[in-house]
Amino acid sequence: MLPFPVHPFRPRLVDALRGYTRAQFAADAGAGVTVGIVALPLAMAFAIASGLKPEQGIFTAIIAGFLISALGGSNVQIGGPAGAFIVIVYGIVERYGLANLLISTMLAGVLLFALGFLRLGALVRYIPISIVIGFTNGIAVLIALSQVKDLLGLRIDKLPADFFSQIAVLATHVHTLNPTALAIGVACLALVVVWPKSYAMPATPATRLDRLRRHAAQVPGTVIALAGATAVVATFGLDVETIGSRFGGIPQALPSFELPSFSWTSAKQLVIPTVTIALLGAIESLLCARVADNMADIPRHDPNQELMAQGVANVVTPLFGGMPATGTIARTSTNVRSGARTPVAGIVHAATLLAIVLVAAPLAVHVPLAALAGILLFVAWNMGEWHEFARLKRFALTYRTTLVGTFLLTVIFDLTVAVEVGLILSCVFFIWRMSQLFRAEPLDDEALRRTTGEAAPPGVHVMGLYGSLFFGAVGKVEAIVEALPAGTRVLVLECQRLVQLDTTGLDALTQLLRALRKRGVALRLAAVNEQPRSLMHRSGFDALLDEGAVAPTLAEALQRARA
Repeated sequence: MLPFPVHPFRPRLVDALRGYTRAQFAADAGAGVTVGIVALPLAMAFAIASGLKPEQGIFTAIIAGFLISALGGSNVQIGGPAGAFIVIVYGIVERYGLANLLISTMLAGVLLFALGFLRLGALVRYIPISIVIGFTNGIAVLIALSQVKDLLGLRIDKLPADFFSQIAVLATHVHTLNPTALAIGVACLALVVVWPKSYAMPATPATRLDRLRRHAAQVPGTVIALAGATAVVATFGLDVETIGSRFGGIPQALPSFELPSFSWTSAKQLVIPTVTIALLGAIESLLCARVADNMADIPRHDPNQELMAQGVANVVTPLFGGMPATGTIARTSTNVRSGARTPVAGIVHAATLLAIVLVAAPLAVHVPLAALAGILLFVAWNMGEWHEFARLKRFALTYRTTLVGTFLLTVIFDLTVAVEVGLILSCVFFIWRMSQLFRAEPLDDEALRRTTGEAAPPGVHVMGLYGSLFFGAVGKVEAIVEALPAGTRVLVLECQRLVQLDTTGLDALTQLLRALRKRGVALRLAAVNEQPRSLMHRSGFDALLDEGAVAPTLAEALQRARA
């Protein structure tokens, strides 16, 4: 028996299969096939942009997609490689190598499972939205920048991971631009943008155009763009870089099991990459699950079970050469719009990808990398919340500083630094805002008459404490002594609106009591709430006060002061 509460391992699939009907399976199967087709170009594009082979993205979508759906805490979430990981994975591969990426992913999986097992999934929600928007937009910019090389068909062996170094390398090689690759990439991007996406067509379309639009909307634009570009390159033999020319194609077989070489020496160097992968995976998956909950009439997700499933997926997938995986908003949204209501759809999605690999892998040799770059540019644009920059002027300076700072740090340095600095700024700003809410204000005779029916006796000064007296607000208590009127014999602190007191605030009251006694002024407290009263009693502060110095009401405190 563990001495602390843990979360039971109970996948949502277990509850979803109770009373499962043939009609539900038909809807889930159709949605799963649709998502599987959508996931194919994205999985390849994410892997290539991360500096990996395209099959590593596909195998990740198959294995992690199956495990996350079968073991997760959401009815409709689709797991797999995500655009948010591109920058992180690329940097880890450049700095530590592929083997250490696999080890980092597995260690991150263990950390994710532990977060869910210890019921810490709710802590991810405490990350301020300004930080989430800042690093999401920063990652989107970096993804778009990483695709310029393939979009323009530039002859660059390998792009560096640093933002400014990438710009410098792209600028020095712009003379190698391939107009054919640029035309293919721009055409694919335009097609994905203008392709009909609405699944909410009338049951009886009014015109032939409506019927065509309804049928066309069932086929994802990314699939149409990829298939069209591949067909054009294969038919006309265009001089552009393809998956075949760079990677030799995709193996028409199942991934092989292989343990990555592990040593504690290398593991000690992977603490930051591990935490980065785990943190980003947790944020992405739980944000995606929350979005999915609001899109459909389904049971709300279990964040702890979802994190445990993410952990299992990220431990198992690297054993087959896969990359980090998490919940994906684009594929999950497609899953919901296609009619999915249970995790069976995610399992079918994984089976669909596996069938495509086993049957159609040889066709991938003709896929132009410029087409994948165009698709990823669209993904990067949809990934960012660019309207938040236009709305910044509506928010406080603290919010603007955190969002813009996190964005710039993500782009210029890396995600880990951005999140760390963003969290520190958020904490500092929160402390500052809370300290501004605390007030120590004198109560004049008019206010006292409204409250108690009488004015303060001669020589009695009354002040009200408002808000939370904690370490960030003690300066306002220290200033009380200097602000006392001449001739004050008794200071009454009305604490009815003092909602919280910490030990630093209590120490400030203790120092106030000593300073008042040196001046011959007595201290009285009135209407002290439960939390401050409990701390005063446990710390022994009330023993320092005179007998009867704490009154239940302000009126009684004034009567005692008069006596």
